[in-house]
Amino acid sequence: MQIENLGSLDRKITLQFNRADVNQAREARLNKIGKSMKMPGFRPGKVPKKMVEQQYGLQVDFEVQYDKASQLFYEVSKKEGIKLASQPRLEPKSDIGADEVVFDAFFEVLPEVKIGDFSGSELTRYTTDVNDPEIDRALDVLRKQRVHYHSRGEAGEHGDGGADTSAQKDDQVTLDFVGTIDGVEFAGGKADDFKFVIGAGQMLPEFEAAALGLKKGESKTFPLSFPAEYHGKEVAGKTAQFTITMKDVAWPHLPPVDDEFAKSLGITEGGVEKMRSEIKANMEREVKRRSEALLKNQVMEELIKQCLLDVPKSLITSEQERLVEGARQDLMQRGIPNAKDAPIPAEMFAEQADKRVRLGLILSDLVKLHNLSATPDQIKASIEETAATYEDPKEVVRWYYSDPSRLKEVEAVVLEENVVKHICGLAKVADKSVSFEELSKMS
Repeated sequence: MQIENLGSLDRKITLQFNRADVNQAREARLNKIGKSMKMPGFRPGKVPKKMVEQQYGLQVDFEVQYDKASQLFYEVSKKEGIKLASQPRLEPKSDIGADEVVFDAFFEVLPEVKIGDFSGSELTRYTTDVNDPEIDRALDVLRKQRVHYHSRGEAGEHGDGGADTSAQKDDQVTLDFVGTIDGVEFAGGKADDFKFVIGAGQMLPEFEAAALGLKKGESKTFPLSFPAEYHGKEVAGKTAQFTITMKDVAWPHLPPVDDEFAKSLGITEGGVEKMRSEIKANMEREVKRRSEALLKNQVMEELIKQCLLDVPKSLITSEQERLVEGARQDLMQRGIPNAKDAPIPAEMFAEQADKRVRLGLILSDLVKLHNLSATPDQIKASIEETAATYEDPKEVVRWYYSDPSRLKEVEAVVLEENVVKHICGLAKVADKSVSFEELSKMS
């Protein structure tokens, strides 16, 4: 049986068999249908065989012939050692009642992957020292997340904010405002008791600048030009006149770094020292995660760059369908109306699908070629490392091992780690020290 080459990965096999080869399967299927078939005038299962044949004969002919062709195809593909990229497309070439049944099977094969030379590849491994200044900056972020405000000029347990009662950067202001364009108020241009923090970027820069320096009870009128790309289309690109009246100016009070602050973060014992220790540990885990992710991304890009292969169209199409379904599920989870039926063009995922399939084929070949599969010990170590960050590590380990799909996910991660380590051993890897903030902004 000859395999025809129709292109780089496209193949065709012509399958032939005698109609008599499927007679037994045909009779069995018709008998099964007859046992449950209902027809007026007959009890269920008592419809005459001739009538079953008349109604379902052609359908059953096609089904058993198709099944036989599928069986023959997989027998041939196994015998010939064909590496299938997808299910075959079977097309009948003979009449449904012909004694000699003929099908053409069209299919794609997996490509040969030409693994490149990585000795000239240059990779960067980012490192970060989590020292006291880095921990202090993290604490500042945590303090700002717990900020509360006091009206300027009003004495309280934390003071009065100083002699200057005018609005300053980082102050929370409460004001009334009204905006007009050509003397006419517009939708969304008026509000009472509106709060925002100066410098937080919630308002347009001109609006924040106008509020800066105002005291309680003071008003100010100023022009404000809306950007052409402003989300409010009715005012985009236009200039409005705004009048604001300050109702309250409140200064920010950040909680001091003490044992009470530690308790607010869930540190019941050990106070500030324990808090700093846990923050450091969390930051070090984040550094490890981000550094490894950045290095992995570089390795994956290098694999695509250095390895040559033809990508099966059928695999790209399947991956596009998965990405479309993933996008749809995301829209549904976000509560987008009609997300279930929203048109999502598969073409928008073409590049992403090609990249995913390409990487999958490259990784598969590399793993086989260099024996980079994840071992049970590696999977166990990865799970235990993750579990160690939780309150009950044993329960987390049990959760992973209770579901084979979760283990598969861990296995995939470890496999990628093995590939990254392998490529790093071949390439030129330079270490580069960056701050935690710099690392956090990298993607």
